[in-house]
Amino acid sequence: MSYVRYVKYTQYVGFVFPLFPPRRLAMNASEFQSSRKFVQTAFGRIAFVERGNGPVALFAHALPLCGYQWRYALDEVSSMRTCVAPDLMGLGYSEIPARQDISYESQARMLAALLDARSIKQVDLIGNDTGGGVSQIFLALYPERVRSLTLTNCEVHDLWPNAMLQQFYAALKAGLVGEALKNITRDPSSAAQLAATYENPESLTKEALEVYFGPFVDSEQRREQLKGFSEAERNRDQLVAAAKGLRTSQIPAQVLWGDADTAFDTSASIDWLKRNLGGLRKVTTIPRAKLFWPEEHPRLLTVLLKEFWSGLD
Repeated sequence: MSYVRYVKYTQYVGFVFPLFPPRRLAMNASEFQSSRKFVQTAFGRIAFVERGNGPVALFAHALPLCGYQWRYALDEVSSMRTCVAPDLMGLGYSEIPARQDISYESQARMLAALLDARSIKQVDLIGNDTGGGVSQIFLALYPERVRSLTLTNCEVHDLWPNAMLQQFYAALKAGLVGEALKNITRDPSSAAQLAATYENPESLTKEALEVYFGPFVDSEQRREQLKGFSEAERNRDQLVAAAKGLRTSQIPAQVLWGDADTAFDTSASIDWLKRNLGGLRKVTTIPRAKLFWPEEHPRLLTVLLKEFWSGLD
């Protein structure tokens, strides 16, 4: 097995920032909202946006965002993939029972139920942050349903949470995060902690904040459900249990990692994936990029996706 690690980003140096700005999204926020569909599953009424043609690509978003995170990427790859961007349970616009389990394994099973409801047999799976943790469990549970896997900065095995995330999960459990997200839509200046996960905080526009966190404004139940993500030890145990499936997997996989991430340890995470992700074909590091870089640099993400998929198609 060979690894390609662009530590200095040799192939793309000079292009990452000047030539890969996000194009104007074909759909603005209002159009994106109106294009949202719902499918009824045993887990609840799951929200998703779908566009494009060809084999299906499934995009799993970060916490505390929603499928809107992938808006530019969907625009860029819709000519070669049918792109499906669902909202994970407890986030975005998916509607679930009050006491629905939203652990990572349950999220992975929900994604499978969504695919079943849409008669989709196999996907190219892309995950960021919590969506990346869920994607690893999905691969371990349903290897026959994954054509390829792309992981961006995310939870890896037992290497998380660090001190910063421990504070975040404690705030989640106490209900402070739900209240903060509710207030962000009214006062965008209060989004300082969230903005720290972006290389360019101005990427987090008022419009984006309203799409991401609007569901938390008027619903106490939604804010209460959000606390389910505070069960870090349970989710970590589920991810550790998935390691056997990752090791035996031969599904083509790549890792795209922003090296300025403060939530997950770049070196330790990549080293573990190199040793334990059986189908790993390529590792790419992106200088100065933070946790939510796929939203900030979608042209870069989609160039790497297209390059990876072209070797598989």
